[in-house]
Amino acid sequence: MFQQLKNIDTAFKHIKAFSIVLMLVCLLISGFALVKSYQAIESAQNRVYILANGKALEAFSSGRKDNIAVEAKDHVKTFHQYFFSLDPDDKVIQTNISKALYLADNSAKSAYDNLKENGYYSNIISANISQEISIDSVQLDLNQYPYFFRCFSIQKLVRSSSTATRNLITEGFIRNVSRSDNNPHGFLIERWKTISNRDTTLVNQ
Repeated sequence: MFQQLKNIDTAFKHIKAFSIVLMLVCLLISGFALVKSYQAIESAQNRVYILANGKALEAFSSGRKDNIAVEAKDHVKTFHQYFFSLDPDDKVIQTNISKALYLADNSAKSAYDNLKENGYYSNIISANISQEISIDSVQLDLNQYPYFFRCFSIQKLVRSSSTATRNLITEGFIRNVSRSDNNPHGFLIERWKTISNRDTTLVNQ
């Protein structure tokens, strides 16, 4: 009789221990499933599909901090391309300069006003000069704010009789502003100035 009760008590303890282990395993599996589900949701939220020409292309979203250097450098390049890419057409000049001035503060407007007063743009039109710019590199210091930049580029002035090449170096600072259609990067160039603009070659045609 006592042996039977002892066997029942032992069996009960085994069942109890097995039940506890089973519950712990279930909790671990449930926790693992919740973590994986959360990670899957996060991954899905950072994934965007774009339909282009009937094909679904996958794009990934990222925080602004991840792209500051890339966007800031592109902002500097875009500004310089608008400001210095000119053709002998007053409407083209005004259009490009207007786009450039949305990307910078009064320092760019002052530079434009000075060039205009000195007859720079009138000379481009009267002499049928096309001005092109090629950006070599943009140095950016993200350890300070506003961010300091220095832009190295090559200007090419194409005339009917010759082509002149200049090395152009400018510098300034960049701060964050709201994005807009006129300023998609959400940056503003401040205290912009030209520190070097010298002729390098002259090729007669």
